Amino acid sequence: MGRHCTELSVVLKIGDVKEDSPADLDQLATWLLGHTERITFGRIFEEGDDLLVEAVLQVACRYYDRGARGARCTAHGYSTRKAPGTSPPPRDRKLSDERFEVVTDRRLAEQSLRRPARSLRVLSAPEANPCHGAPCRTADHTRGAACCRDLVVAMRIPERARHREALVRSRRSPYLCKVDRTGPTTLEAEVISACSFLEDDAISCALHDRVRPSGRVAKPWLCTRWPKGAETTHPGCRLVEGN
Repeated sequence: MGRHCTELSVVLKIGDVKEDSPADLDQLATWLLGHTERITFGRIFEEGDDLLVEAVLQVACRYYDRGARGARCTAHGYSTRKAPGTSPPPRDRKLSDERFEVVTDRRLAEQSLRRPARSLRVLSAPEANPCHGAPCRTADHTRGAACCRDLVVAMRIPERARHREALVRSRRSPYLCKVDRTGPTTLEAEVISACSFLEDDAISCALHDRVRPSGRVAKPWLCTRWPKGAETTHPGCRLVEGN
């Protein structure tokens, strides 16, 4: 029994340093590092052609059973009176009304993200935002802003690391599921980990309509590019015809 029963240290891919521009890498990293509900992020670094980040997935093993007197593994029969410690609280990237943690020049940093003096707050009102009141939901039955609550991550785990791959595949579903090997060094999986840029109504985005000091849009472009393919949509999505 150990930390691997309740969490898992991994390396996640942010983007490709040859194919993605520096500005796009910052956007990709800001998007990924925003999903802090069940992911704790560490050092951002470059290896080969990849920009990577150290992370801890705060998802327990499906065989982990914790009770009042300790914890046990229902698969192998191990037990301990001292259960592994609890996960740290999710990191909030919203520091104040104007201050946020975003990635700039491949480093997570605090920045003031302002709203232009003249702008159209397209998604500021419930009647203007199609996601307000939508019955979309993630696989854990949490309703609302489903596309901001789960994500697909690419983990750097080589084929020879069978033990680590087995640990990933044994995580508790649906919080980590749909594990698929997409290459000799890459595992992909879907993780339910809400974005910390969500506003208090759990629907609106705090980055919407804000700009960086450089003048670039603060909201990552992934958040406004609608995914292709029916398999990427959530049940009850209002943007899908028929819902």
